[in-house]
Amino acid sequence: MARTWNQGRAEKHIGSKIDDVENVEVMEYTKDKSLEAIPTNKAYKVFGAHVYADILNIGDMLNCTDEEGVTCHRRTLRFLNLHQRAVRRILTECEVQRVDFHNQRLHAVVAKPYNTDTDAEAKRVRRAVAVGQLIIDVLAETGDADEHIDSAEVRVGIDTGEALAVNNGRRGSREPLFLGSPANKAAKMAGGGSRQGIFLTNNARLAIGLNEVDNPAATRLTRSEIEDAQQKAKLEVSKEEIVRSWRKDFENSSINDFQFSRHTPPLDDLRFDELGPKTSRRQEAINIYADIDGFTKFVDRHIDESPKDIVKALHVLRAELDRVVTTEFKGRRVRFIGDCIHALLCEGTAQSTGVEQTISTATLCAGGLRSSFELALTKLTDAEVDVDGLGLAIGFEHGWMTATRLGVQGDRLRCSISRGTFAAEAEQLRCTGSETAIGPVAYESGTEAIRTLFGSNRKIRGLGYDEAVDGLADDGDETAKASRSEALASAAPAIKRAAEVSIRPHVHVV
Repeated sequence: MARTWNQGRAEKHIGSKIDDVENVEVMEYTKDKSLEAIPTNKAYKVFGAHVYADILNIGDMLNCTDEEGVTCHRRTLRFLNLHQRAVRRILTECEVQRVDFHNQRLHAVVAKPYNTDTDAEAKRVRRAVAVGQLIIDVLAETGDADEHIDSAEVRVGIDTGEALAVNNGRRGSREPLFLGSPANKAAKMAGGGSRQGIFLTNNARLAIGLNEVDNPAATRLTRSEIEDAQQKAKLEVSKEEIVRSWRKDFENSSINDFQFSRHTPPLDDLRFDELGPKTSRRQEAINIYADIDGFTKFVDRHIDESPKDIVKALHVLRAELDRVVTTEFKGRRVRFIGDCIHALLCEGTAQSTGVEQTISTATLCAGGLRSSFELALTKLTDAEVDVDGLGLAIGFEHGWMTATRLGVQGDRLRCSISRGTFAAEAEQLRCTGSETAIGPVAYESGTEAIRTLFGSNRKIRGLGYDEAVDGLADDGDETAKASRSEALASAAPAIKRAAEVSIRPHVHVV
C-alpha cells in the first residue's frame, strides 16, 4: 500500500496535542522522583550537574571487519551491552540519575543535594567529575584482545545549572528529557573533540573554583584537578568493585548471545519491548534523523519567563514527528535524542528489502516530516506559543541496521546502531533548519528521480511533502506515483461532493 501524508490528518492530531498541554504546570524538583512518571502537562525545574559520556572509538568497533556483517554487529552490541551494565552500576551506587543511553552516548544528571546555593552546586559538579572519571577508568579496563574487543576511549562533558525535566508521554516508551543550557552545553563538551578526558564548561569550572579558559572544549581537566574532585566527592563505590562485576558479566556472555532475524516490513509494528540479545533484528533499511534546529536558543529565551511554552512546543512537535514516521509512513521511532527523532524505515518482504522503494518512501517521509513541522508551528503560533526561530534539519541514509535492547533485565534500553546510523546523523548535521540531506549510498541506490531531486550535493532546501511527491512522480519514480494516485483517490469523494454543491441550482424566492 502506498504511503501518503495528509494535511487534514496532521491538523487533527496537532490540535489534539495542543489540547493535551493547554494547562501546563511547572514545579521545583525537590525530592527523588522517577523521571518516567512525569505527566505530559507537567515539568520540573531541576538544578543539577549534567554529564555526557561519549565512546570515541565506537566506529572502530563497527569497522572491525571490511564488510558490515553479523560479526561486527555482534561485537559492537556485546560491548555496548556490557558497557551499559557497568555504567548503570556506577550511577546507581553514586545516586546519579540516568537520563538516556543513545547507543554509545550517556546522559546523566547529578541532582543531589537539591539546594540551589553555591556550596550545593560545587558538590554536584565535583560528584559529576568523580563519576565521569570512574566511568573512564572502568571502561579503560574492559577490553579483551582474545575477543577482539578494544577498551573504550571515553570523553566526558559537564555543565551545571537549571533545566526543565519533561517526558514525552508515549505509552510503553516514555523518554525523559532535560531542556536547557546545561544539558546542551555538556553534550557539546562531550562531542567537541577527539581527545579523551573530562571537559568542563566555564560555568562548571567556576562552580568548583577553577579559572575560566578561552576554549573549554579543548581544555581537559588535569590529574590534580580530578583528584581534588574525587577526594571531596567521596564516591560510594570503587573502580575495582565495578570492574569485578564487569568481568563476571563478560565471562557469562558471548558474541553469539546476539542472534539476529529480519522483521517483515513495514517496521511500524516492531515491538522493542520484545527485543533483547537473542531476539535482535538486522536488515537493510533507512536510518533517518530529524533535529529541531534552534531549539537551544528557544529554550534559553523562554526558560525564565515562559517555561510553559517550551513544554507545549516540545510535546506537540515531538508527537507529530513520531506520528508521521509511524502512522503515515509505517516506520519505527527508535528514540528521541533530546529534540531529535531517530527512526527506521523499510519496505520489502520477509526475505529482502526493496531498496529503491525504501529510499523513495524515506524521501516522502522526510517531506511529510517538514510539512507537519511547519503546520505545527503555525498551529502553535495560533495558540499563542512563541516558536520563532525553530526549523527542522533532516538527514537519512540507507544501509544495514540493528534493533535490540541492551542492559540489565528489567531495565533494558533501546539500541539501534550501525554504520548507517552514524552516516544518517552526519547527513542531518550538515543541514540547516530548512534543509534535507540524503546519504551517498541512498543517493546512488535510489531511482534516477532521487538523484535529480537532491542534486549533486545531495541536499535540498524546503522539501515538503508536496514537493517530494510531485518532484519524484514527475520524473517517473513509481513509489511516488503510487502515493500521488492514492492521495488523489482518497480525495476524490470530497472533491465530487464539493463540485455537486457548487453546481446545485439555487431557488430564488420573490
